Amino acid sequence: MERSYFSKGCRGEIVIRLQQALQQQGFAPPVLVKFVDGDFGEKTATAVRGLQEARGFTASGEIDARTWNAALDAPLPSLFERALQLTADFEGHGFGLAQGNFDGAGITWGIIGFTLAGGELQRVMQEIDRRAPGTVDAAFGALAPEWRSVLAKKQREQIAWADGISLGTSKARLPPPWVQVFARLGALPVTQQVQIDAAREKYFEPALRSAQRLGLHTERGIALCFDTHVQSGSVRPEVFQAAADFPAGATEGDRLPLLAQAIAQAVSRPQFRADVLARRMCIATGSGRVHGADYKVASWGLGLFRAE
Repeated sequence: MERSYFSKGCRGEIVIRLQQALQQQGFAPPVLVKFVDGDFGEKTATAVRGLQEARGFTASGEIDARTWNAALDAPLPSLFERALQLTADFEGHGFGLAQGNFDGAGITWGIIGFTLAGGELQRVMQEIDRRAPGTVDAAFGALAPEWRSVLAKKQREQIAWADGISLGTSKARLPPPWVQVFARLGALPVTQQVQIDAAREKYFEPALRSAQRLGLHTERGIALCFDTHVQSGSVRPEVFQAAADFPAGATEGDRLPLLAQAIAQAVSRPQFRADVLARRMCIATGSGRVHGADYKVASWGLGLFRAE
């Protein structure tokens, strides 16, 4: 029996690609107004079964390698793409979502939340300008001059500006015109590719090195390190120290929950430890509840399989 990679409960850009392919091949239920929504629910499972029956496959409603190839005629999404999809869902971001100064980061935007405070947002914008000059200004329209003036300021001034336009007691929201221009920019293929490349270079490649130091070789182990690098910036030295004392001979499946606990304990601000622990334990154990949503990590294409 072939391994299932994606199934009900999965969400994100990979699901959108799948749904678009199913719709193009005529397997989307015609009564539905919106089929392509990035949410692998029953309607998507029904369409997948239709494709599988038409090809003579077992009609499981889940995506194995053969079904993916029949739908898209493309290789399965890489481990990086699968880990990115899960972490992006934890982060609550798509390519175009922009949020205000709710956490002191100024503006947070994009697939894994690039921030003004961290400098990632500025670097992503510079790379978009380099690859496709004029794209940012066209997307921002009348707001482009103000945005350019913000980017030219010192970081503390950028944060102050973002705080000044952020709305609500939590400062999480931006004014609708700013939400719209960031969404418009995030919808462009060049912008999405820049974000993906940035996530790979800044977070996934360092996560691979952390996983190697920790002796992790499975998809879930690497995904755990990636989620840690995205949320916390790195795997902290005390985590490596704690890992050195784990029981000798323990399997990776046994060690991952211990790592999740060590990572949460190493968080410097106690108010964030519960969230960090929920995310890491979800990946470490294969299931869990994060931000009010239930996750089964295998449905996102991540298991205790050796990473290729």
